[in-house]
Amino acid sequence: MMDRLREVLLKYPLASQRFLEILPGFVSWNFILFPVWGALFFPELVGVFLLTFYLYWLYRSGITAFRAWVSYQKIREEKSRDFLGELARLKNADRVRHIVVIPTYNEPVETLVRTLDALAVQTLGPEKIIPVVAFEERAGETINAPRELLIRQKFASVFPRLIFTYHPSALAGEVVGKSSNMAWAARELNQLVEKEETWDRDFLTISSADADVCFHPSHFAALSWYFLTSSQPHRRIWQGAMMFYNNIDRIPMFMRVFNRLFTVVAISGLRRQDGMLNFSTYSLSWKLLEDIGFWDVDVIPEDFRIFFKAYFGTKGTTRVEPIYLPVLADAAEARGFWPTFVNTYQQVKRWAWGCSDDAYILKRWAKDKEIPFWEKSIRVLRVLEIHFLWPVNWFLLTVSLPILGLLNKQFMSTPFGQLLPDLAGWILSPTVLALLVFLFVDLRSQPNFRHLPLWRKMLYPVELFVITPISGLLFSALPGLEAHTRLLLGKYIEYRVTEKI
Repeated sequence: MMDRLREVLLKYPLASQRFLEILPGFVSWNFILFPVWGALFFPELVGVFLLTFYLYWLYRSGITAFRAWVSYQKIREEKSRDFLGELARLKNADRVRHIVVIPTYNEPVETLVRTLDALAVQTLGPEKIIPVVAFEERAGETINAPRELLIRQKFASVFPRLIFTYHPSALAGEVVGKSSNMAWAARELNQLVEKEETWDRDFLTISSADADVCFHPSHFAALSWYFLTSSQPHRRIWQGAMMFYNNIDRIPMFMRVFNRLFTVVAISGLRRQDGMLNFSTYSLSWKLLEDIGFWDVDVIPEDFRIFFKAYFGTKGTTRVEPIYLPVLADAAEARGFWPTFVNTYQQVKRWAWGCSDDAYILKRWAKDKEIPFWEKSIRVLRVLEIHFLWPVNWFLLTVSLPILGLLNKQFMSTPFGQLLPDLAGWILSPTVLALLVFLFVDLRSQPNFRHLPLWRKMLYPVELFVITPISGLLFSALPGLEAHTRLLLGKYIEYRVTEKI
């Protein structure tokens, strides 16, 4: 069967690519619409389908809450751990260096300075950190030149090597965005790595850092420790605990609730050993990046892509491992409620556009002959679960059962139909406990929560329960569905930089 599938992919590369691009939108729209038309023709089947999904959601909520709780406890432990002291006892500790690439388009210089400040106070010492500010030429000289000048003035004496790269615009075959900028920066760096005598390829890491992130002071000491103690450091990607809390107190309630929940889900993902994936800001060895040919230039989403490029390129030996330390980032924000709303929506749509990678991932999965079938399939199914169900969850949880009752009252008067709402309630009620765990992890993880006025502290728990259904529609279901539909119709999106203020 797999051989036949490989033959089809090789014989019809364009047709198979388009078919696989259609797949996420086709699946999500069918899941969403099945309770509508199915209510008229197969109401019993719709009822069973919904109950099955509710059981899945109960399991997913419970396991996510459990992982979030365990990750939170682990983060508490790791924040007080003396990584620098442990590192001093390891052989080759002085040889490790960390390149940190910060791609930027038009972010304010204050945002970049804050990120560089967080690098400057690393316990490891700035002498072992090599910041690379990756500018986009398309931003223009009037934006780039003053930013570079200010950064040089402030940090040239802090870091022994401070590097600036300029990604040319309109290069043939490239898609504008973070991935192509990172690829350009990496190739520029490759020339320096070959010349720099103090940079040892065997002990060099490279991190993809969004322009608004603040690393925990022990992050790169921890990365050094994990790198040196790993059995396969050149087959590992390291992921910190992404927390969108830098500006969480400033953004409006609807967007704040979404970012709080998204942060807890990201924290829980650190414990997912069966299919952990890197996201947003992550690190890997220079040799691994070099072996796989750097980042791709023709894609928008780069984080999942770089993992699967490494995973299949190294015959399944690449893994993502957690660093249980906070990586604080900005939630999407702009000046005013509506611009912040639009910014958040556009950011989530860009994240959901990760479904465009599914065609690439499925092709690599089908063509691969080296990795055991079930091992690679579990990894791929993990991604398909995330992408395919992204726009679906909200609709099945909130409106599908009422629609069934509205469209087929006769079925709802049958014994099964009468029992269906009660069964749904019994299954879904325990998910409130998961939300309570989410609330606890969220409030305890926010660095500024204890300093809020009392009325804000009382508001935060209430808004999470009241606003979550609305935020789920506005900032998960709808942008996800738009991304799926655009890919389904071949209406590809362009990269939009999230505004920083």
